[in-house]
Amino acid sequence: MNAKTRNLLGLWPGVGLVAANMIGAGVFLSAGFMAQAMGPGPILLAWVVGAVLAMAGAKAYSAVAALVPRSGGEYRYLSELLHPAVGYLSGWASLLVGFSAPVAADALAAGEFARTVFPGLAAQWTVSLAGHHFTVRAVQLAAAGLVAALTALHVAGLETSARTQNALVVIKAILLAGFVAVGLALGSGAWPAWHPPSAGSGFPLSAFVFNLLFVMFAYSGWNAVVYAAEEFHVPERTVPRAMLLGCALVALLYFAVNWIFVANLTPEQAGIVTAYGNPEQEQVTLAHAVMRQLIGPGTARVMSVFTVAVFLSAMSAMIFVGPRVYAAMARDGFLPRALDAREGRPPVGAIVLQGALSVVIVFTQSLRDILANVSAILILFSALTALGLFRVALAPRGRPRPAAAALAAAGVYVAASAWMLWRGFSGSAWLLPWVAAIAAFGVGAYLLSPGRRRAAGAAGAAAVPGEGPPSPAS
Repeated sequence: MNAKTRNLLGLWPGVGLVAANMIGAGVFLSAGFMAQAMGPGPILLAWVVGAVLAMAGAKAYSAVAALVPRSGGEYRYLSELLHPAVGYLSGWASLLVGFSAPVAADALAAGEFARTVFPGLAAQWTVSLAGHHFTVRAVQLAAAGLVAALTALHVAGLETSARTQNALVVIKAILLAGFVAVGLALGSGAWPAWHPPSAGSGFPLSAFVFNLLFVMFAYSGWNAVVYAAEEFHVPERTVPRAMLLGCALVALLYFAVNWIFVANLTPEQAGIVTAYGNPEQEQVTLAHAVMRQLIGPGTARVMSVFTVAVFLSAMSAMIFVGPRVYAAMARDGFLPRALDAREGRPPVGAIVLQGALSVVIVFTQSLRDILANVSAILILFSALTALGLFRVALAPRGRPRPAAAALAAAGVYVAASAWMLWRGFSGSAWLLPWVAAIAAFGVGAYLLSPGRRRAAGAAGAAAVPGEGPPSPAS
């Protein structure tokens, strides 16, 4: 990027970017799944635990961002703090699922919820290709169209991209503030008396830990600003503040929204989210169900329209930040140079590639599969990034030693992430093979990448007296 586009963003645009990335499909869906196995208390506790873990992660990332005030997120951090191969694997996972899949999830959610206003989106067709039959749904076509439209707006230029993002953030803020105000003013204030259909004796520990994957998916995005750190004014100070403040504000909002859900919807009513993908059943958000109960069907339909805007804002934010990772990798020689940004322009090739991958996921993955699988990937690499602080503490190599509070936060985040991943792998037969396949694919691509060979050559040259120091890995 050129001097005109650098260091223009301040604290509040950073907070807005964090909020736009965090608030997407997850918070409007997760409580519906959770209520089938957990009561109101455990559900709300899960959101509190999620907030604590997200804040711990943000605190750890704040220390990392101060040490490495450059764009690229986990790719950059892990490359510098642990090993270039780990950084590359993180960047590759971001390309395949870290951003592409959440964009697809929000696009599918937007399409499903729009069915309330546009019933024609319930249509589906059977397509024959090479002797195989496939079902194509109108919702999938609508979701792909939304991805394509937002991708085109972000490709158009930095100014158009910024205006689109800012407008969608304003709409999202108005929607959520209105929903919380109506829900708290007109909704129930009493502690809910319902019990989940599969309630057992004692605390539902297994369900609690497994559902934390869905909660952490909803909290993902608190680190959004690190992917475009170099576009902020004084990034070593602004980026940490934006992460912590944005994460704290969204955590408060999430608790209020989920209180409204559990106080006003029974598990049967909240179970509408389990019907996604079934064209024979109504497809609405939990917010729609609450507004229909408190005010009436007309306002609920309006809520569905504005909910689509919430998902569009989240999609736009991820389409903005994700390609910055791939552009950084291309600049370092780990991805084709066509994915890098030209001077004064957004990384067009990276944006288009991410959009294409999102469209593929729209037609091949269900919404719930995306929520569970992507959560595991996001948790894994964010935990490794927090772990990098301990590497710096043990071997500073010229860097300042992280503060004790940052190390404590990193320890909490790493331990909790390891526990969630273990329970998630135990509870899903496909989760571990899926993560392993992503890792194996990424390692193979790293071994064949020109960037690795160039870095290895530079390191070898540095071993010869008089040849100078090796080039940095990132």
